[in-house]
Formats: sequence, structure tokens, C-alpha cells
Amino acid sequence: MRIPRFFFLFLLFCLAFLALCPVLLLLSGAFMSPRELSENLGPMLAETEGYGAWSLLPREPTLRSVVELLLDSPEFFPMFWNSLWVTGGTLLGQMLVGAPAAWGLARFRFPFRRVFLGLYLVLMLMPFQVTMLSGFLVLERFSLLNTLWSLILPGVFSAFPVFLMYRFFRSIPEAILESARLDTKNAFQVFRYTGVPLGSAGMVSALVLGFLESWNQIEQPMAFLKEKSLWPLSLYLPTLSLERAGPAFAGSLLALIPAILVFLSGRDYLEQGIVAAAIKE
Repeated sequence: MRIPRFFFLFLLFCLAFLALCPVLLLLSGAFMSPRELSENLGPMLAETEGYGAWSLLPREPTLRSVVELLLDSPEFFPMFWNSLWVTGGTLLGQMLVGAPAAWGLARFRFPFRRVFLGLYLVLMLMPFQVTMLSGFLVLERFSLLNTLWSLILPGVFSAFPVFLMYRFFRSIPEAILESARLDTKNAFQVFRYTGVPLGSAGMVSALVLGFLESWNQIEQPMAFLKEKSLWPLSLYLPTLSLERAGPAFAGSLLALIPAILVFLSGRDYLEQGIVAAAIKE
């Protein structure tokens, strides 16, 4: 018996709704009154008796939490700027370091090339917990702990952007590069004027994924930063209590907006990057 098409559409709609539920709850919580938040969250945090509850639409919509966050939370803006500096520095470094590395692996032939490529794959599969101790010791040796550089430099030399851009540079037809080499004998100009434009989709997809990873990182700043004045925005939110639940929801919403805008602007390139990363060489 053939299952009707609308059944699959309904199933996909339900899954999409479940995926969006946290965002919808976050959006409603940012505009709830302090009394409503206390009623909903108090039982969950064992501060009042009863059962926790939630509603997709606030009973008493208000901008009080947003105003309190922007006007009465002086620690919010330094952490916001810290996140911007860390994310911007990481992305800039990935383009300056990762793009040439990916181009060299994709278009040049040299001894142990596949060994280096395999090493990148191994490093890409390692979670942060595996490399945390070695990274901590290296940063301590160069006196970079408790600085924003301890978050920027590990992201700059991340293996995943190199692997992603490698796939795009690898797909450029050799005939196009041969024509470019006839016009100039400078290998850097071939990369600059031919490789970068033709591989721009891979570079943009790497930037989108790099932004999302750097903007939302939590474990790295917890391990490498001691002073709260250097904390990024991702560490600001877990420090809020029930009394500050409203600003917590508002802060989460404001932190989510840049990630959504970057994702939507680079969605097409990101899809191309996912496809390219899945193709076996």
C-alpha cells in the first residue's frame, strides 16, 4: 500500500516544529513579565512548589527584559564585543591561513601530500576534549592563556575549514588553471585571481560554519580564560539565575540573531559545502 504524500509532509512539519520549539520558547520567554517567568520556571528550579509550565505566547507581553538587558546589564556589552573580536579574528585567520593551505593540498604535488591530508582528517575528527590538555600547555608556553588569542589562534588553525575549501579547490578543472598559468607565471596570482573566485563558495561555507562554531563556543573559554572581563557572550548566559531569567532569555535571543542572519545569508553556499564534503575523492 502506497503511503500518501501528505503523510510525509505532515511528518516533516512535526519534526520541523520540534526543532523550532526551543527557538519559539526562547522568543516567548524574552517577552514574558518577571511574574510569569517566576510562575513558569520556579518549580523547575526547585524554588517554588508545583509543576513547571510554559506557553508559546506570553500572557502579558512586555519589553522589560530587553530594556533591562540593554540598560541595566553593564557586563553584557563587553562580552558581546569579546565575541565579535574572537569570531572576527578567527574567521580572518582562517581565510589567511586555511585558504592557502587548502589550495596547496588541492593543486600542488609534493612528497607526503596524502599523509598531510590524512593528518588534517584525523585532526578534524578529534573533539576539543582530546586536544584540550595539549592546547592548554602550548598556550601556556607562549603566555597566551587568559587572553583572547587563546580562543582565536586554535580556531585559525582548525582543520575543518581547510578540508572544506580543499574540496572546492580540488573541483576546479585543470584546463582553467593551465589557461591562467599561460597569462602569468606567478603561482600566487593564479590562486588570487583564479582559485579564489572559483572556490568562493567553499570559502563562504567555511566562513558560515566557522562563525557558528566560534560564536557559540563554551568549553574553550571556560578552559583558557580566567578573568570574566574576557568572557565571550556564550559564557554570560549560564551565570544568570531565576531573578534574572528575563534578561537571560533576552540575551539568548540577541545572541541568536547574528547566527541566524549569517546562516540565512550563506545558506546556499553552506549546502554546496555539505555536498562537497560528502563527495569521496
